[in-house]
Amino acid sequence: MNSDKKKKERVILVGCQFDGNEERFEQSMTELDGLVRSVNGEVIATLTQSRKKVEPSTYIGAGKVEELAALTEELEADLIVFNDELTTGQVRNVHRETEVTVIDRTQLILDIFATRANSREGKLQVELAQLSYLLPRLAGQGLALSRQGGGIGSKGPGETQLETDRRHIKRRMTDIERQLKTVVEHRKRYRERRKDNHVTQLALVGYTNAGKSTLLNRLTESDILEEDMLFATLDPTTRHLRLPSGLNVILSDTVGFIRDLPTALVAAFRSTLEELAEADLILHVVDSSHREYEQHQQTVQELIQELDVDHLPQLLIYNKEEKRTGAFYPDHRFPSVEMSAYNPDDVDKLAEQIERELIKQMLPYEVDIEPANGKLLSSIKTNTIVTSLEWMEETSLYKASGYVKEDSPLSTILRAIKNEQE
Repeated sequence: MNSDKKKKERVILVGCQFDGNEERFEQSMTELDGLVRSVNGEVIATLTQSRKKVEPSTYIGAGKVEELAALTEELEADLIVFNDELTTGQVRNVHRETEVTVIDRTQLILDIFATRANSREGKLQVELAQLSYLLPRLAGQGLALSRQGGGIGSKGPGETQLETDRRHIKRRMTDIERQLKTVVEHRKRYRERRKDNHVTQLALVGYTNAGKSTLLNRLTESDILEEDMLFATLDPTTRHLRLPSGLNVILSDTVGFIRDLPTALVAAFRSTLEELAEADLILHVVDSSHREYEQHQQTVQELIQELDVDHLPQLLIYNKEEKRTGAFYPDHRFPSVEMSAYNPDDVDKLAEQIERELIKQMLPYEVDIEPANGKLLSSIKTNTIVTSLEWMEETSLYKASGYVKEDSPLSTILRAIKNEQE
């Protein structure tokens, strides 16, 4: 990624509309523009075409290729970005006609992920996704893969000589998979330990730039990077959250989703996304001010289904209410809240709603606890949702009531105490 002090790369966007859905196509091109800008590219022109099907040799028709070549020369473009995944031949043929580097939407997204990954795991996952994408495209790519100058589309896996050594790439992929297996096993043990301790777990999901990091910061008083940018944060984050009742939960952030998220990335990040499988509640954050919020929401739901976690309870969080101007229609299939992450009252209401959703999965309890049993009193304050805790003068006992996870050891203890008292 270029620094702001360096000259921005001059980029031409190219897209084809096939399905007749003009509004969705325009939104997709706008999103591509945002992706380019997020890696400091300057979009100098956009070339679009309506076609019934892809032209096999160049993706766009011969006339459009000529138009693109003329536009590239006239505007002195550095890079052409197509809003779809291209074949090796298409990249080669368009590059031959235009004489500038040609990349597709998938390579651009991979480039952004490579720029933003900070953790060792994240970097390995992105490198594996890049190599999986590039390996079948090596033949004939030539200049398109030889961008060692540091521009957009060049955030390749460093010293690996992509364009010359398939065997080296395959060895590198095997090595990465071995390293990731170790990381995945560690993550799995950590998840199992949390499960054994019956910790309540929440998972944040959402379309990129929906406001997940901002929400995580407001709920947990953390300092995760917040920017109005696609894929501003990439590495998964886990924080402790204390709900209004005192219940301690784990809140995990996940990588932002996007329409047509590259298959290689979904596969590479599957281990990270498996955090969702252990969640007691999925918090699905939606930018309700975006014109395409319904499409974004549907994209995330499809990925949730793909990851086989659509059976888990969900709370829809319609964020950025302060920016909303047009008509808004919440999805009534799920419980939902409408809010702004920048409004402290809204954040408090969200925390209360999270408790109400968790209660639906819990068992009610009501027991009398001796004051000498301080350990149990402390435990119910942090590991259950306490709705009432009163000191009863006539019995010299604490009367506690609330909700507890059915499968937790604490539930068994509270049942045993209740049975004794009856």
